[in-house]
Amino acid sequence: MSEETPGFEEKPEVPADGTPDDAAEPKAAASSKEEAAAPAGDSAAQSAQDTALLAQLDQARTALGERTADLQRLQAEYQNYRRRVERDRIAVKEIAVASLLTELLPTLDDIGRARDHGELVGGFKSVAESLETAAAKMGLQQFGKEGEPFDPTIHEALMHSYAPDVTETTCVAILQPGYRIGERTIRPARVAVAEPQPGAAPKSESAETDAPSDKDTDAPDKG
Repeated sequence: MSEETPGFEEKPEVPADGTPDDAAEPKAAASSKEEAAAPAGDSAAQSAQDTALLAQLDQARTALGERTADLQRLQAEYQNYRRRVERDRIAVKEIAVASLLTELLPTLDDIGRARDHGELVGGFKSVAESLETAAAKMGLQQFGKEGEPFDPTIHEALMHSYAPDVTETTCVAILQPGYRIGERTIRPARVAVAEPQPGAAPKSESAETDAPSDKDTDAPDKG
């Protein structure tokens, strides 16, 4: 029988870190709780971050829509401005051309009178024809013919008479031709007009009547 060594008692085994087993169990439980709580906290943070990103995205979309509308409005205003400038440019050009050609009308009238009297000959004829050609290239058009109905928007009546052979107010003589540029009249045609005779009934076609033939249908028998 062996003798026990005095002064020495058996001690429970202690873990290497010096922590008793009873203390290690609560520590492990707390660690597991923290690990369980960590995913829940991360999920809430991610959700809040997603919500913030969606709000920023909505703000960006709203701002983009506003800027797009502003750009479209500016583009429409610019197009209207360009059309307005082009209209004004054309109008100014037409006014300038009409003003120039209006100053040339007396000269064109002299050329027309010289042509009617057979005086448009030689070098004067060549110059006159060149001037008329240049005026035509600039858009000047002459109008007014004898026999056409009188139109107060393009004709100016200087003489008036009655005629039995007209059924409406008619231009019977062109005293001065009219001129226009495109649809714009720069001088009406100055004309002499004739109206139907007062109280004269309009001519109507007489109805043709069939006269009986003089042929003997029932000739008497001879002999």
